[in-house]
Amino acid sequence: MKHHKSFSFGIILIVLFGFSSCVDEISNNMETDPYFDLKGFIEEHIQKVDKAEVTKTSQIQGEEKEVEVIYSKKDWEEELSIFKDADINKASMLQSYKTSKSDDLLVHEALPKSKEKVKYIKVTYENGAVSSVSIKIADDNLFYASTTLAEIHINSSTKLMEHYSIQTSQKIWFLDENNMKIQGKIVP
Repeated sequence: MKHHKSFSFGIILIVLFGFSSCVDEISNNMETDPYFDLKGFIEEHIQKVDKAEVTKTSQIQGEEKEVEVIYSKKDWEEELSIFKDADINKASMLQSYKTSKSDDLLVHEALPKSKEKVKYIKVTYENGAVSSVSIKIADDNLFYASTTLAEIHINSSTKLMEHYSIQTSQKIWFLDENNMKIQGKIVP
C-alpha cells in the first residue's frame, strides 16, 4: 500500500511539473508580439530625435502654416501619438488581422469582417532595416466618419527619422468635412 501511495504521489508530481512547463511556454509565446511592434518602434525613434529641429507644415481646411520647432521627447510623443494609438498587439486583436510578408514589405491588414479601427500597418524594409511605416485608421458610423493616414520615413544611412506626415479627414453629420494635414521634416 505504501508503494502504491508513493508511486501515485510521484506521478502527480511529474504531471504537475509537466503542466507548469507548458504554462511557462505559453506565457513566453504571449510575451513575443504577434504583429510589428509599432509602439516600441516609435518610442525608440523618439529617443533618437529628442531636441531635433523640425520644419513643420500644417494645413487645416486649406490654410497652410510653416514653422521651425525644436521638439522634446514629450513633444514628439504628442506629435506621433497616432502611431502609438495604432498598436495592434493586444489580446483582443489577435484574430483581427491577416499578415503578408515579402523581403521588403510587411503588411498587417484588418480582416474584412473585423470592426477594428486600425485598417492596416505597412512596414517597408531596405537592406533588412525599416525604411518606412504607414498606417490607416478609420472610424465610421451613422453620424461620424474619420480617416487618418500617417507615415514615418527613416533615413537609410543615419537610421534616424527623416520625415513624417499625418493626414486626417473628419465628417460629422450635417457639418462640412474637416481636413487636416501635418508634415514634419527633420532638419539635418
